[in-house]
Amino acid sequence: MTSSDLYPVSRLAAVQEATAKAGLDALLLTPGPDLRYVSGYDAKPLERLTCLVVPASGEAYMMVPRLELPAAQASPASRLGLEFVAWDETDDPYAIAAARLGKVAGKVGLADRMWAMSSLRFREALPEAEQVLAGSVLRELRMRKSPAETAALREAGQAIDSVHRQVPGLLRAGRTEREVAKDIAEAILASGHATVDFVIVASGPNGASPHHDVSDRVIQAGEPVVVDIGGQLHNGYCSDSTRTYSVGEPPAEFAAYYEVLRQAQDAACAAVRPGVSCESIDAAARDIIAGAGYGEYFVHRTGHGIGIETHEEPYIVSGNGEPLEPGFAFSVEPGIYLPGRHGARIEDIVVCTESGGERMNDTPRELVIV
Repeated sequence: MTSSDLYPVSRLAAVQEATAKAGLDALLLTPGPDLRYVSGYDAKPLERLTCLVVPASGEAYMMVPRLELPAAQASPASRLGLEFVAWDETDDPYAIAAARLGKVAGKVGLADRMWAMSSLRFREALPEAEQVLAGSVLRELRMRKSPAETAALREAGQAIDSVHRQVPGLLRAGRTEREVAKDIAEAILASGHATVDFVIVASGPNGASPHHDVSDRVIQAGEPVVVDIGGQLHNGYCSDSTRTYSVGEPPAEFAAYYEVLRQAQDAACAAVRPGVSCESIDAAARDIIAGAGYGEYFVHRTGHGIGIETHEEPYIVSGNGEPLEPGFAFSVEPGIYLPGRHGARIEDIVVCTESGGERMNDTPRELVIV
């Protein structure tokens, strides 16, 4: 799989078409996931402006500090036939972009992750332009993963699975969460990831906090441990997977609700197919958990989209009636959390296919006792 597969030249034209259809005059994409998605350029976020200007009609161009011009030209963006507009230290790049856009910029889309500093400078340079989020245009494209993007997510899933397979050898009573997390982070990089985005090692009562990070707490015998890990591959696509382990035999109440959780996660994954709503996947898991009496302990949405960001659309949550389409990629990660005692979560990345759903992760979902 090459960068031309993941970041095809045709994407720029699709973005321009979507920009015009949305009634916007231009998109202004600064360093971050939106810029990388459209151009393939993983630009450094700096105080000096880098910005891909995508007008609804006409030629797109890339504003770059002269210092960054070699990096931009060496990136996949060079395949797009863009003009690179290099600006010097004494130039005002916002004024240059505004002058080139001229009076056509009545409504512009700003990259969702644009720094406030840049947003306000664009507001000064384009005082008559209405500013909206570029995500309103790009979401429709980014949600529908291409076969190459699905393959990248599959590769990311296999890489993070290889790390989970090492976790049982790292967990033992007497080690701290931080010690285990350090070993896991090293394994994530060794698996082929370019970055370690997060490592959650939540033992005992810490497992009842869904977004616990790590601490110096010593893992005890008989305790469940939630391990949620992920990173980004060199190609820009992300992994995210959670498994729950037990260091020795767990408490009986934990074993009971873990089986409920496993059934709920299986049911939600099995419900994935084109045409069903995002919220129905959430309900497939939530109804089983609530039916077993643990509804109040499932405190977050069932899932989030994933691609070049760990969290992106679509969100698998009550109230989101958007129907699934082939290419939608998202996590399915119900959890049960008993405050002050313990918790559990099982998470796979799933891609909606023409006939159902494909899990990107395949490590055991049954409770692993180490």
